[in-house]
Amino acid sequence: MTDVNAPGADRPDRPVPPDGTPEGFVPIDEASGYGPDALATPANFITVVRLLVSPLLFIMITDHPSGWLVWFFFSVLAFTDGFDGWIARRYGTTRSGAFLDPLADKVLVLGSLFALVAVDRFPVWPVAIIAVREIFISLYRVYWGRRGLAVPARRSAKFKTLVQSLAVGAVLMPPLTDVTWLADGLLYLGCFLAVLSAVQYIVDGSRAATTMGDRSGLGH
Repeated sequence: MTDVNAPGADRPDRPVPPDGTPEGFVPIDEASGYGPDALATPANFITVVRLLVSPLLFIMITDHPSGWLVWFFFSVLAFTDGFDGWIARRYGTTRSGAFLDPLADKVLVLGSLFALVAVDRFPVWPVAIIAVREIFISLYRVYWGRRGLAVPARRSAKFKTLVQSLAVGAVLMPPLTDVTWLADGLLYLGCFLAVLSAVQYIVDGSRAATTMGDRSGLGH
């Protein structure tokens, strides 16, 4: 895991300097292009637009859960996640962006999944598990953030978001709408990956707590 204020923070395999910081966590204390407290950045603008237009997509899904227009709309919103990430890396990542970007992803994916539950296309239980996981990890990030440590996304977490997006896309795309096993299989895989990545975060937190405790003991 990497510093949310350092360029390249999206690379979970980026080496962390041996400064005594718990493995998987790094201090939030470096500045970047726009400064860590910047709000009005190009990346944040795109992210906020994604958040504002997402409810329109959910209405479209509940009204007509299969069609090229709704599939294209969803695909554009999903694709712009990578675009605003690229802009953030180019011009500097911020604390606000580190909060808003994953929030926009959660709103888009969970909103689309629940819209498909509303039209009886997906069962509610895997979507509920995914939603509980997202709430838990969000609170988990806040917990560590208040202690000055960032918890960037793991590769498994990014992969689960991709799989969940593919599950939604498989329903919305007309040629695949009736291939129910494909979308259902992707949904269940996305649910499994959500739980797996949550467990990985918990393990990281346990290691960090142990390391911080050891460091505190050495200071007495």
